[in-house]
Amino acid sequence: MKDQLFAVIDVETTGGGINGNRLTEICVVLLRGSKIIDKFTSLINPEKEIPRHITGLTGIDNEMLADAPKFHEVAKKIEEITRDAIFVAHNVNFDYNVLRNEFSDLGFDYSRRKLCTVRLSRKLIPGLFSYSLGRLCDSISIPISNRHRAEGDTDATVILFQRLLSLDEDFKVINSFLHARSRQATLPPHIEAEQIHSLPESPGIYLFKDRQHKVIYAGKAIDIKKRVVSHFYDRMSKEYQLGQETFHIDYETTGNELIALLLEAECIRKYYPKYNRAQKRPGPVYQIVSYFNQRGVLQLALERTPKRRESIGTFYSRPLAQEKLEYLCREFKLCPKYCSLQANVEECSHYEIISCEGICSGKEEVAVYNEKVTAAIASLTEESSTYVIRGKGRHFEEESFVLVKDGKYQGFGYIDQHEQVSALQDFEPFLKRQPATYHTHKILSNYMRKQGAPKITFFERVSEASIDIATARAHKNAALLASHGTLSLFQ
Repeated sequence: MKDQLFAVIDVETTGGGINGNRLTEICVVLLRGSKIIDKFTSLINPEKEIPRHITGLTGIDNEMLADAPKFHEVAKKIEEITRDAIFVAHNVNFDYNVLRNEFSDLGFDYSRRKLCTVRLSRKLIPGLFSYSLGRLCDSISIPISNRHRAEGDTDATVILFQRLLSLDEDFKVINSFLHARSRQATLPPHIEAEQIHSLPESPGIYLFKDRQHKVIYAGKAIDIKKRVVSHFYDRMSKEYQLGQETFHIDYETTGNELIALLLEAECIRKYYPKYNRAQKRPGPVYQIVSYFNQRGVLQLALERTPKRRESIGTFYSRPLAQEKLEYLCREFKLCPKYCSLQANVEECSHYEIISCEGICSGKEEVAVYNEKVTAAIASLTEESSTYVIRGKGRHFEEESFVLVKDGKYQGFGYIDQHEQVSALQDFEPFLKRQPATYHTHKILSNYMRKQGAPKITFFERVSEASIDIATARAHKNAALLASHGTLSLFQ
């Protein structure tokens, strides 16, 4: 290892995320073991404007770069000086990915083994307040000048790396970081590998937190460890920046995906993390409403609304709502015209639904038709049942449950399998109450539509006495829920 080549590198860029970053300056110091044997430094014309804030940070402006070589003019030198060398940098993934992208734009695959002096320092010089280059150098008395310029930062990183080499004389730590199966170089600079290794390989939610323990991202996973690590392998600019700001990872196992989804939605609502985009705002819903028209006919219609409100039934996509209206038409022999499935026609002539008994042509009495509509509405109201969804727990001797009361999400909990629970009130002591939101209702609606009813126990709405799941009514409710995916949102 004493004859190993190390290329210590620092780059300055135009900013704009990994994919939009272009090089403005590079410095490469080549070491054999700990001895400096070569050095290359150059400004680089990025062929784009330098933002003011970048000029303010680095001092590099458009005028300085006007006559500088373009990357393709220095690419061969960079490839040669780093050939057969291990790529070393402070926060290596940034410098490496920027340089790799520059080579990729020229049609070349640039690949080197990597070492991160941030992660090496955390391992070999533990306990420091900060491992940013400036503060780290201050802490261990390394001189650093011409800060935020490639040569100045590289010179300081070289001295730091030489110190680290002296602290790892048998190269045990460095070799572990270079091991083909090691994820050390891929992990964010502020996360210890032990923290990743301790993550469970089971369903649940995970929280990425910044230095001040503020939640910056909340996610759910069937396998928490696998999902967390996948963030750090993603080369998207957003994922890279998330990794740079993550200092702590918390998690909570849930036993199954449904509770993980519900808990993720609550964490996003509660913490409003900066890197979560989905679920921050309610989306539009489609609701079935009823009204009497001028003829006195009780008519059904579909409304798109930006927020939940009382209705006969609420859906999270127009096709599902349309499917439900068609189902009601067929099941209760309603008229497509008066269910808003046809417009601008005197008499219904739906291509598929032919069950209308003549309300639109005057052959059916209004009172008789309205009774059928009332029955259809009642069937939807039945779908806002009180029920419990049971599932896997966090360990072998435990099972989970999600409670919905009168169509409204109440929360979830866990029960030892030896506990006897049958009536609704038996679940209350184990319930962890959660707020019902647009997103929790959507999650449950989608679950009922996709999963069906094998693990669902229904309860009477009025008496709240438990009933046998094998009864006809339970099966009817379950079939309606599973087939049509509706979940009423009465408050």
